[in-house]
Amino acid sequence: MTAIPPEAPRDCPLCPRLVAFREACAEEEPSWFNGAVPSFAPVGGDDAVRLLIVGLAPGKTGANRTGRPFTGDWAGDLLYSSLLKAGLARGTYDKRPDDGLELVGTMITNAVRCVPPENKPVGAEVNNCRPFLRSRILSLPNLETILCLGKISHDAVLRSFGERVAGKPFGHDTDYQIDVDSRTVRLRSSYHCSRYNTSTKRLTEAMFDEVIGKCAEDCA
Repeated sequence: MTAIPPEAPRDCPLCPRLVAFREACAEEEPSWFNGAVPSFAPVGGDDAVRLLIVGLAPGKTGANRTGRPFTGDWAGDLLYSSLLKAGLARGTYDKRPDDGLELVGTMITNAVRCVPPENKPVGAEVNNCRPFLRSRILSLPNLETILCLGKISHDAVLRSFGERVAGKPFGHDTDYQIDVDSRTVRLRSSYHCSRYNTSTKRLTEAMFDEVIGKCAEDCA
């Protein structure tokens, strides 16, 4: 049996709808990344990761353009600001992959690696990408905490390890334990740091900073 890699190939063919949308984006903007976006790793690579942040999927003009998770869109403005305040990143975030920003003990990935139309992957697409998510998690030997941004990523992580979604329901600032290959890993979740959630005040900067701060304490 062939082992599933932790990163999808840039030209991943598994989801026809996402492939078509990705190719349409490439026709419109050939200079963009336009592929399955790889995880953003810290200095030190997999062994250094103690916190894994799992988002939903690349944004069309964000990570699909830049090739780095949460880079170039509103959600990234809030995420990287909070990580810098918590000491989980260093340098300057300037909305581009060569801005010199470094993650500290933290990796950022997505439940779905390719950009979906209207930022809404369908269930089959989440399922197709789940083996990459599971493999990514299993590749991190010193992982202590997973932070899921939004319900889709929360449920994807649970299903990756045979957990019942109903037994650990999504909510903002939830805190569970899951078994990851005979290791206990903390599973925290937050409302997604999207423009919609922040503009409607469902999620405030203070609320998000608090959850990121708890993750930093977990990994201190």
